[in-house]
Amino acid sequence: MLIVPETLIASLVTPEDAFHAVEACFSSMARGEAYNFPVVREALGEGRQYGFKSGLDRAAGQLGVKAGGYFPGNAARGLINHQSSVFLFDPETGRPLAMVGGNLLTALRTAAASALAIDRLARPEAEVLGIVGAGHQAGFQLRAAARVRRFRRVLAWNLHPEMLPRLGAVAAELGLPFEAVALPRMREAEVIVTITSSPAASLMAEHVAPGTHLSCMGTDTRGKQEVEPALVAAATVFADEVAQSVSIGEAQHAVAAGMLDASAIVPIGEVLVGRHPGRRSAQEITLFDGTGVGLQDLAVAAVAAARASERGLGIEVGI
Repeated sequence: MLIVPETLIASLVTPEDAFHAVEACFSSMARGEAYNFPVVREALGEGRQYGFKSGLDRAAGQLGVKAGGYFPGNAARGLINHQSSVFLFDPETGRPLAMVGGNLLTALRTAAASALAIDRLARPEAEVLGIVGAGHQAGFQLRAAARVRRFRRVLAWNLHPEMLPRLGAVAAELGLPFEAVALPRMREAEVIVTITSSPAASLMAEHVAPGTHLSCMGTDTRGKQEVEPALVAAATVFADEVAQSVSIGEAQHAVAAGMLDASAIVPIGEVLVGRHPGRRSAQEITLFDGTGVGLQDLAVAAVAAARASERGLGIEVGI
């Protein structure tokens, strides 16, 4: 078995690699060649979450599981709050193939899924990007979004505004004017990414203009919520996986309130393989509910393991 530590990931997997890996796994899901196993998620108290996401992609020959979670006290310890590892197995024999550090990979695959949705669902002429949230993941989201659209400015809001300058520095690296705004000014944005860990909605329907695309990436646990159900119900909703969307994703609240039928949610893979047209009009609000599926983690971890093996990196151990 090959161990690929977290310290090697940045040299092995690029944002472009993550984009193509996620695109391939969503397409495999749409073709029925890959599926996710039920998510196991447990609350450990004091805001800590731990769980497992796993799946099988027959087309890519990937079987495995990501173990990890959210530990909000880590910042005080000099660690990022999200901690995870990905384990890959031979789908024919069950033999362990690799253990791969999952922290950077999680950030890359989350941003890649959001950017993929923006690429396929946002209006081609969109020039103003809005970001709700300014935590560790927000910078990854900004960079990934800027790779698929030529934005001319960035608007951002965060519950704790003192965190926004760090996101502004990322915008400056990209040469994009950056402005911290109140939520009502999100109506100026043509693409909005929400990336918070909020238990209550912050973005309301009145904050979003017709024709906007939203990538809602923060809700991945029962009880989390970034946008109000009325906004979800007013949009055409796409998801990485419908089952997760309605149970632990942003759509859970609108579905529970009877404002959205689960059958109306479109897997993003249906757009990728050409079975759904995606956006149908310039005035349509599109919303991608990115819950994060295990197959995404396997896809990017497989890239890391293959590159490490090719380059003679990592640690080989006998099992």
